[in-house]
Amino acid sequence: MTPPPDGSESAAQRTDDAPGPVRTRVVLAEIATPRRGGDPADPAAVQDVLLRGLVRAQLALALRLAVVVLVGLGTLPLLFSLAPSFGEVRIAGFRLPWLLLGFLAYPFLIAVGVAFVRLADRNETDYAALHRDAGGDRR
Repeated sequence: MTPPPDGSESAAQRTDDAPGPVRTRVVLAEIATPRRGGDPADPAAVQDVLLRGLVRAQLALALRLAVVVLVGLGTLPLLFSLAPSFGEVRIAGFRLPWLLLGFLAYPFLIAVGVAFVRLADRNETDYAALHRDAGGDRR
């Protein structure tokens, strides 16, 4: 009888003087969950907390500015449907809805984008300063 092509042998074919490979049990829950009660001054733990704070601050900034855009542009159609007289106003030969939604919406979106980039950069600068103060940068 020839052994299987992958080189493995069944338990019946293995001899006592040739033991099989040693098995190690790996429990994924132990690997995935961080251990509590470690050293609070551990640089890796401090860096993890700071990074989570940065991500949380960036998410909060994005959500706040998304609300500004939704309120700023989303209420205009509601205004024009509730008060149709605003839709009939003409400025420089253009009706007000065309001016607001067709032309002025783009500068508004660009201004919100510029504000987001500047505020996000400020968040990252604050993170870098905290990271440096916490001893995360050993240069």
